[in-house]
Amino acid sequence: MSELIDDRISIYEVLQNIEKGKYVMPAFQRQYVWNMEQIEKLWDSILLDYPIATFLFWHVDDDNVTWDTYFCNFLSEVIFDSRKQADSVNYELSNIDVKITDTAVLDGQQRLTSLFLSLFGQAFIRQKHARRKYGGGLVTKLLIELNKNKLTVDEEEYNSKKYDIKFSEKVGRLSPTQFEIKCILDNKFQDETTRDKAIEEAIANVPTDSKEYARGILNKLYNKIFVEKLIRFTEIKDMKQDDALEMFVRFNSGGKALKKSEITMSILEAYWPSAKTEFGRLLVDSYDRFGSDFIIRSALMLYGDVVKSNISRQIADELKNNWSEFKKALKNLEIVLKEMNIEIKRFSSSWNVLLPIIYFIYYNPEYINSLDGIRAYLIRAILFTYFQSGTTGKLQQMKSRINENDYEITVDMLNQINDLRVTDGKIEDILNTEKGSRVAGEALYYLSLDWINKNFKYEQDHLHPFNRFDGSKPISVSMEDWRKWRGNRNRLANLHLLEGRSNASKNDMKLVYYCNDMNDEQKAEFCKRSFIPEGTSLEIENFDEFYEKRKVILTEKIRALFE
Repeated sequence: MSELIDDRISIYEVLQNIEKGKYVMPAFQRQYVWNMEQIEKLWDSILLDYPIATFLFWHVDDDNVTWDTYFCNFLSEVIFDSRKQADSVNYELSNIDVKITDTAVLDGQQRLTSLFLSLFGQAFIRQKHARRKYGGGLVTKLLIELNKNKLTVDEEEYNSKKYDIKFSEKVGRLSPTQFEIKCILDNKFQDETTRDKAIEEAIANVPTDSKEYARGILNKLYNKIFVEKLIRFTEIKDMKQDDALEMFVRFNSGGKALKKSEITMSILEAYWPSAKTEFGRLLVDSYDRFGSDFIIRSALMLYGDVVKSNISRQIADELKNNWSEFKKALKNLEIVLKEMNIEIKRFSSSWNVLLPIIYFIYYNPEYINSLDGIRAYLIRAILFTYFQSGTTGKLQQMKSRINENDYEITVDMLNQINDLRVTDGKIEDILNTEKGSRVAGEALYYLSLDWINKNFKYEQDHLHPFNRFDGSKPISVSMEDWRKWRGNRNRLANLHLLEGRSNASKNDMKLVYYCNDMNDEQKAEFCKRSFIPEGTSLEIENFDEFYEKRKVILTEKIRALFE
């Protein structure tokens, strides 16, 4: 049972503990994200006697951390960009010596880092056009104005600062009435016998009518940092790392604090410090837009419970220890899709559909003999929108089915899953999809795999132009039929893929005219690629016959995709 201890210490004491290495951060903490204004308002709140919330500490010792438990030290330098936002910095992870370090900060990192940087650290402002990779920048100091006549704050604006506290890069041209907050750490201010004299020297250039105001600020600043016990904390003893992780997630799962993916990645890094680096090396080229969530969900699929979505030490260790095999599975996935003329990049925002294939490839070295099953699964899952809802449950379902089927993906196995079984109704639903819908686009893509050139951009195009149905109807067509045709003009049986430049030139040209502009070879190739029914008139007056015959062709072609 964990023991909770509530206590208070001064700002100076907590910052000394950070400087000495007594206090650290767990490796699963997030990066420093505060901006300059937030730091300024923190100090404003302190001088206004506002509480700065409770901190949560975790007592660490040989009984609750192991040799491979990693921590990181607080930042001693920060670079702010031209928008006053702190640059993201990857903390250096290391083990700890519990004889020196006995406390990890679970909640309050941003506030403590801001205080530490203000008093013990150094801040820089990068110039607007400076390149980030070269770092550096102009030194900036946190200052408070001691002349009440020069206050620039808006007293009436809600949530504005009441004291004139701000960072300034004009360090060589400071106003004689500005005081650098970290100077309060000078011995002359800490020594009771010299403090009054030091304060008088600091306010020497302050106008007479502001001296009392300035004297009060510096005395208050001293008290807030050295005397008052402003850091109220709860320290948890006898708590293992897994429990600390769980508590961290609970404290950071609501509001603006952390996204689920950020917490998951932080937890993974706690068990595998080089995870982010390794992910970065993998997420290039074909996988450059997939993101770390893809790798984490794949790891859950392979080594854990994809429904619970919790990264544990066991899953992190499995991923770390089998990283070469994991990377090999992703490379093999790319090769498999290439065999089918499918570009893996098109799944960068819909990668859940790939996870059962990764699972199959990873655990079945003979996967190459099951390309038909892989293809049938992939196209069914996409065109039947299998993962439109209940994603994790369906991933777990596929995992179980593959296991039960001797680690195989087969058409017979797919036919036993209701959502993936081919029916006339599902095919009809695909045929009724309209231009612009994802299913229509995917159907046209997979129907065209044998001729699509990956170097060209293709667009959905109407065979019989959409706008042609907005005009007057042909004399030979009844109004009832015309209304029906207008309802069908945007559906799959009147759509095809056309290379972007060709689509621009085709524009609203009548289909019969478009084809007549081609030579015999071009026309034959066009009719083949676009599944134009043989012997059918391409005149608008015969749209119904064209539409129904092409629908029959597409039905057969789509059904073939699923086998």
